[in-house]
Amino acid sequence: MKIDHIGIAVSNLQAAVQKYQALFQKAPDHIEQIDNQRVNIAMFRVGEPSVELLEGTDDESPISQYIQKRGEGIHHICFDVDDLDAAIAAAEQSGMEKIPQDDDRGAGGTRVAFLHPKTTGGVLIELVQKS
Repeated sequence: MKIDHIGIAVSNLQAAVQKYQALFQKAPDHIEQIDNQRVNIAMFRVGEPSVELLEGTDDESPISQYIQKRGEGIHHICFDVDDLDAAIAAAEQSGMEKIPQDDDRGAGGTRVAFLHPKTTGGVLIELVQKS
């Protein structure tokens, strides 16, 4: 298992991309709208881990609600796992709680799951299994 990316919630993806593009001296490696999660993302590979900028696509999206409550900033840390189902089972066995979701599709055709911060010491954890 390794850190895959750090997710940063932003109100305006285009403005954030311009700032990070200047910082990293490169364009995003990947931009995508993920309808099932109601989010637009821009991913910058800057070694390991990557930086993922997330913008909600409507006021009810989890990212928009996060920003309304806490403001912009670090939203989650994501770990790359070989077997998502086994990683979820191990996390649940240790007392962590998976956040229910209807669809486990993530960016770039990956499978994802989220662990609730109330069971992980206050950190939203994403687990990703790449195809």
